[in-house]
Amino acid sequence: MNSNGATTSGGNGGGDSAAPRRQSKQPKYSRFTQQELPACKPLLTPGWVITTFMLVGALFIPIGVISLVASHRVVEIVHQYETECLPLQIRDNKDLKVAYIKSNTSKSCNQTLQVPKHMKHPIYVYYQLDNFYQNHRRYVKSRNDQQLMKAGSANETDSCKPEATTGNGLPIVPCGLIAWSLFNDTYNFSRVGKPLTVNKKDISWKSDRDHKFGKKVYPKNFQNGTLIGGAKLNESIPLSEQEDLIVWMRTAALPTFRKLYGRIEEDLQENDTITVNLFNNYNTYTFNGKKKVVLSTTSFLGGKNNFLGIAYLTVGGLCFFLAIVFFLVHIIKPRPLGDPAYLSWNRNSPEGRSS
Repeated sequence: MNSNGATTSGGNGGGDSAAPRRQSKQPKYSRFTQQELPACKPLLTPGWVITTFMLVGALFIPIGVISLVASHRVVEIVHQYETECLPLQIRDNKDLKVAYIKSNTSKSCNQTLQVPKHMKHPIYVYYQLDNFYQNHRRYVKSRNDQQLMKAGSANETDSCKPEATTGNGLPIVPCGLIAWSLFNDTYNFSRVGKPLTVNKKDISWKSDRDHKFGKKVYPKNFQNGTLIGGAKLNESIPLSEQEDLIVWMRTAALPTFRKLYGRIEEDLQENDTITVNLFNNYNTYTFNGKKKVVLSTTSFLGGKNNFLGIAYLTVGGLCFFLAIVFFLVHIIKPRPLGDPAYLSWNRNSPEGRSS
């Protein structure tokens, strides 16, 4: 009996010790998880705040001045021509303008530019379009990067609708709305009857030429439909060398944008008269767009842009102003550091009021 009881008792004890333990979800202790690592906890005293604002102002204001000076040294000529290159009798009628631009008549036009200051080469030639939304979702998606890069991917046109195939079902290379709407106005410059050569070599990004447009991919069935969107491409030149296309297919984020057309590799003197013989082929009249030709030099910061300098001056001036305000407040009405009387629960207590 005793042995049985002992056995039973032993069995119960063994059962209790073998019962499954509830696993704890407490993470393993470490100084990192418990946020006990050494840390810098700066105390923002009035001196530190005033000094910081002064330093930011002293740094940003000179940068802003340098940026504005560099921007003002850029010489830029901007000429709008979409209206001036139309016959006088149709300039006020949108339907007639659209019919004219779609016709097969010659659209040659001569415009005159006056050089305001000495322009040192290289002088960059841009075309600017206004009210053209290259960032539209359907427009941006209407291309196929595989087709542009690989020679055996001509039939990859799924994402190119509505400019994917011809009426006979043949694939278009390059396909899509972006390529179809390629800008096709042309510019020829001359000075005192002497032509100015426009260098169109290396106007696109090298990474685009090397990695996005194939050296063995050639245009095929491009602009062969009834509705022509823009420029045509030479079918004997690979896409990696069609730099006007490469520049155009890097879509712009805003409806007003400039794209590089070429470079003039000689200086232009002050008061020089530049004659531009252009062909006004591109249809911007349907969507009330504007076209401009731009000649511009550059600085070490790039083209003409006052925003960067104004932004630096604004932030620097604001910091300098706040530093002065905080300094005056600290001098006129100083506040003891760490005074417990300013705590919310002490403000209404007798001790807080007495202090």
